Amino acid sequence: MIQVQNLSVGYGRRRVLSDVSLSVKPGRMTGLLGPNGSGKTTLMGAMGGVLPVRSGSVQLLDEDGTTRDFLSMDARQRAQVLSFIPQKVQTSFPLRCSTIVMMGRYPHLSSFANYSEDDIIGARQAMERAGIAHLWDRSVDAISGGELQRVLFARALAQKTNIMFLDEPSASLDMAGTVNMFDMLREIADDGGLVFVTVHDLNLAALYCDELIFLKHGEIVGNGRTEDVFTEERLSEIYETPIRVQPHALGKVPQAQAVPRAFRNDALFSGASKLTKRCAG
Repeated sequence: MIQVQNLSVGYGRRRVLSDVSLSVKPGRMTGLLGPNGSGKTTLMGAMGGVLPVRSGSVQLLDEDGTTRDFLSMDARQRAQVLSFIPQKVQTSFPLRCSTIVMMGRYPHLSSFANYSEDDIIGARQAMERAGIAHLWDRSVDAISGGELQRVLFARALAQKTNIMFLDEPSASLDMAGTVNMFDMLREIADDGGLVFVTVHDLNLAALYCDELIFLKHGEIVGNGRTEDVFTEERLSEIYETPIRVQPHALGKVPQAQAVPRAFRNDALFSGASKLTKRCAG
């Protein structure tokens, strides 16, 4: 489990996160949601050790009861337990896709060691699982944004950690790619892994995540089981627009529907909550 206590992060004089506390559990897929500029990417980066923090702590609680200060680990130690897929990646050199995926094995190499045959096999298996085995010899400057996202996902799979952080992993993916990736993330969580993902698509988050954390203006404004926190009142308040919540057509999973201005006075929505009506005005 990862436990965050009173985490504050800022850029210059601007504070982005203020005393954020939360826990993310293994065997769960946890979604981090919120409006644009709420601090989601900053929170994930700070928790993952890739952004400096002003105050607070990030503790890693192992199954044997051992507690480790995650932020005090060096980059190699962190990469041995946590794989991180950022929202944006800039490639300065035309590396082969296989080279990027192989980087997932680097944290596990001993000093001055070369990649073993097992490392190569693991990278190939990761690319096959991500559906991009055909990109093994392809240069990253010759693939699409969606394909690059899947290459980064394959690198995380090759890293073979029990904790996976993903910042908007579906941003460049089509529907099939999104479903395939989130199906795999769901499998990882069901197998005991800890999956923490930022998502803009509310309905995608509700379909796959066990728990949701809502962030707004750098503070947590909702945290709990999906079925408990994914409500009309909460969503309308957080996103400052009227939102209706109804069950998914294939089950009881809640799904959000935006209410266009033209329909806000329609009889269909006459039973909307007072909050929804307030947002409509």
